[in-house]
Amino acid sequence: MNFIKAESLSKSYGEKHLFEGISLEINRGDKKALVARNGAGKTSLINILLGREVQDAGTVSVRSRLKIGYLEQDPKFDESHNVRETLYSTDNKFVRTIDAYHTALDAYHANPIPAHFAAFDAATAQMDLLQAWDYETRIAEILTKFGITDLAQEVSTLSGGQRKKLGLARVLIDDADLLILDEPTNHLDLDMIRWLEDYLSADNITLFMVTHDRYFLDNICNYIVELDNKTLYSFSGNYSYYVGKKSELVETERKTIEKARNIYRTELEWMRRMPKARTTKSKARIDAFYDLEGVAKKRLHSDKIEFKVSANRLGNKILEIYYITKRFGDNVVIDDFSYIFKHGEKIGIAGPNGSGKSTLLNIITGALKPDLGKVTIGQTVQFGYYRQEGWIENQDRRVIDIMKDIAEEVYVGKGTVSTAVFLQHFGFSFSEQYAYFSTLSGGEKRKLYLLMTLMRNPNFLILDEPTNDLDIATLNALEDFLSDFPGCIIIVSHDRWFMDKLSDHIFAFEGVGKIKDFPGNYTQYLEYQEQQQFHKKRESQQEQRKEQKSLPSKSKTAGKPSQKLVREFEQLEHEITALETEKHILTQQLSQGGSNEELTRYSLRIGEIIEMIEAKTERWMEVGGEM
Repeated sequence: MNFIKAESLSKSYGEKHLFEGISLEINRGDKKALVARNGAGKTSLINILLGREVQDAGTVSVRSRLKIGYLEQDPKFDESHNVRETLYSTDNKFVRTIDAYHTALDAYHANPIPAHFAAFDAATAQMDLLQAWDYETRIAEILTKFGITDLAQEVSTLSGGQRKKLGLARVLIDDADLLILDEPTNHLDLDMIRWLEDYLSADNITLFMVTHDRYFLDNICNYIVELDNKTLYSFSGNYSYYVGKKSELVETERKTIEKARNIYRTELEWMRRMPKARTTKSKARIDAFYDLEGVAKKRLHSDKIEFKVSANRLGNKILEIYYITKRFGDNVVIDDFSYIFKHGEKIGIAGPNGSGKSTLLNIITGALKPDLGKVTIGQTVQFGYYRQEGWIENQDRRVIDIMKDIAEEVYVGKGTVSTAVFLQHFGFSFSEQYAYFSTLSGGEKRKLYLLMTLMRNPNFLILDEPTNDLDIATLNALEDFLSDFPGCIIIVSHDRWFMDKLSDHIFAFEGVGKIKDFPGNYTQYLEYQEQQQFHKKRESQQEQRKEQKSLPSKSKTAGKPSQKLVREFEQLEHEITALETEKHILTQQLSQGGSNEELTRYSLRIGEIIEMIEAKTERWMEVGGEM
């Protein structure tokens, strides 16, 4: 079934032409990804499909009554609402019913008067009528996975990462026909990303997304569309297939242009002789010449960007960490950690959000003091710190002026280039250099901040989530640069592809302040984690079997079978009632929020209870049939 069909779309902003005559279809069951350079027009294309912007030419057809869930790159919310109001602001009847149930439940808990009980009873009956309890459990699972626990928190107090998670949770809860997601993995830790991969891989989900996460693309998408040089190219397959086919297409196009240029030289000589005979044959040859000229003068666009920024010399003593400990109240973030850095080390940092990764970076750079221990920095060390929160220009100035504040010239290899040439090399044309900072896309702003970090010629790079919002071409170039970087590098990133390519070993935050130095890349560390979890589970199962074998066997007692059945029937009724009561209480506790650990425990227990109720009910029916 066709959900959206766009034909012959064109869009320009002044002299900047984003795309011309492109067409796109999104059908039920598709999982398509849109890839393009920063500033190429990805967001504009999405806004046109959603009806938020008007195209210069072409048409967009959307299936009648199609429900679309859209996650923006930077979600916008009503700042006067709290988290709960934001989550449940939808026309979905299940979500509205669940919201009404929790509102009635909260009112009854706050003031248990008959009117509030009647409202709660009516809301419970409506939940039963719609069979919305499973839907509520799914909502609880989504909120737990994204760490959304304080539903009363005001939206205005949320960080950028919390807003992204809230926006994603709201889209998933709404249960739309089509999901359009712009950089959904930004600000998510690895566990969240892997859960989201499983969720979006379901056959009943139709997806159109923009993401730089190449493993995510590989694992989910069955179609890649690339917006390049104002044209849209389609590839049926995942990201790895797209990379292979793209290189084949580029090579084919290169050979076509080369062949056209060889023929063009011959035809140009014939045209210069100004053929006087205007026969049908000569006119056709003249027309063919102009077509050939268009191909021959075409410049082959390359995604290849090369970072060749110089790094200052690094001395023998680099960075030494001795027995550092850091606590925030009762929370131990780093406990007795030591490490001495060596030349050329590339270290990845892994761990869930809030585990202390940024704390370690701030202690290393001196922005934060450890409670115990010390950090010694070598005299020649010059840090280049790319922060996760990015960089904000205080005044809205032109790009070229901002960059010239850092340097008029940039050291590149053994020489220098002007700042303008340097910016052009990384995709900022001369006209874009004179654009104001506020007009840049989110990805272009981040790329500019990255270039500012490198322009200072650091010899110790600290990169905290450098891949967010960058296009894939820039990521590939950054990876090539970092692979050859002569200094030290510390990388915090949830981009598995990026970490696998660059990390020599991993500092893994494993909880309660423990940091494990793992000798391998990100994927190898994940495999190690899975093996450890498997062994622990197997050992636990073996212990349970030993305990069961050690229990004394029950002696068989004489008695009438009917009495046994009666007792079993009554016991099952009692157990089922108790389980239903426990499930109801846990569901209430889940809706009221709490810590991640508590919510996870509630959610898992509810799942166990549902399975137990089903099993005991089946047995209760069997016993009832025998009585």
